[in-house]
Amino acid sequence: MKKISSFLPLCNTDAKVLILGSIPGDASLTAEEYYAHPRNAFWPIMSQFFSISLNLDYGQRCKQLIHYNIALWDVMACCQRTGSLDTHIKSKSIRTQNFNDFFHRHNKINAVFFNGTKAEKEYNKRVAPHLDPQHAHLQYQRLPSTSPAMATLSHEQKAIQWSIVKQVLYASK
Repeated sequence: MKKISSFLPLCNTDAKVLILGSIPGDASLTAEEYYAHPRNAFWPIMSQFFSISLNLDYGQRCKQLIHYNIALWDVMACCQRTGSLDTHIKSKSIRTQNFNDFFHRHNKINAVFFNGTKAEKEYNKRVAPHLDPQHAHLQYQRLPSTSPAMATLSHEQKAIQWSIVKQVLYASK
């Protein structure tokens, strides 16, 4: 079992939406990129909704995502895990990010979307009970994981559910 750590948040101060994963998988850790597994549906879905070309390098795709006021981060700052699956995370090893500080610095965020069940579960268990009251306005929604391990839904079915991100962004303009 190895100790793994998350990345810094990908965001700017104008972010309106935060997308939270659990913690990067092995492909992402190796590439040092959010959602780097070639079969992860995250970037293709973002490309579909926000005209972010998949031919752009990672840094350019990130700049485009930030342009749309979308922030990325993970619930867990670090944990111990064997392999890439969330089911292999050692629960007692989980340390979460400092969300109070994050939401203070990014106070335009009004919606948080969880990329999968594990992110939502750990946030609700370990983060939500300790959030400052001024963050009570945040709206939360779990979306199906974009991971290839979540194979019960097709790319198209995932994209339909993920379209709420675009709807929320355009409603907040």
